[in-house]
Amino acid sequence: MAITATDVNKLRQMTGAGMMDCKKALTEANGDFDAAIDLLRKKGQKVAAKRADREATEGLVLAKVDATGHKGVLVSVNCETDFVAKNADFGAMAETILGVALANLSTDPSALKDLPYGNGLTIGEKLTEQTGVIGEKIDVNYCQAIEAEYVYAYNHPGNRVASLVGLNKAGHEQVAKDVAMQAAAMAPIALDKASVTEEVIAKELEIGKELAIQEGKPAEMAEKIAQGRLNKFFKESTLLAQEFIKDSKLSVEQYVQKADKDLKVVAFKRYGL
Repeated sequence: MAITATDVNKLRQMTGAGMMDCKKALTEANGDFDAAIDLLRKKGQKVAAKRADREATEGLVLAKVDATGHKGVLVSVNCETDFVAKNADFGAMAETILGVALANLSTDPSALKDLPYGNGLTIGEKLTEQTGVIGEKIDVNYCQAIEAEYVYAYNHPGNRVASLVGLNKAGHEQVAKDVAMQAAAMAPIALDKASVTEEVIAKELEIGKELAIQEGKPAEMAEKIAQGRLNKFFKESTLLAQEFIKDSKLSVEQYVQKADKDLKVVAFKRYGL
């Protein structure tokens, strides 16, 4: 049957695929829109398979808190180029995925991709479809969630980094915002000293000791020097011990307790491209 420009445009509006791809799919499907959509999705799956080994290092990092203020999620929806990341359709898709993640408090990208996106597709199927439409690898590389008495979400301009902070008390929005901005800017690896894994501690001690030996220090001194460097590492790399960026005379923990002696940061998440 004859495929009209109106038909092609209608399928393009439905799928976001290119004009020539839509015309080819409609021709192959003899004008059947449902069959044409299936063909385009299969094409997307083929493209996804070809792009599977590519690095999706651009994209959007988004954080959001629910209406109660007790729950928040942080999601990274990724692509290969900054050009695609700035596309309005990609942004709308990322916001939809963020909403699904928030509704389900998702903490695992694989599990998130199994959840419904809409229009009969899972998130994983939508990502595959868009890989076919755009021609770039599209993926969800990260998702985490926080539950606390008060959760604050900070989205840095440009959406290349975002953070979540959980407090044990509500009513301290400015403090939460300041701590979330600190986390976004300074990229701490853990909340406090007690939160640093034994694996990381062992690695830092090993590096500190090796550096001391390379500097010509005797082995018995190298142990003490390594411990001193570890303490410095804790101060620079754990959120509560870091110097507060708005007042270097205070640590983040001191800043929080200056606002309210009973106020505590109980959790944080941070992700950047």
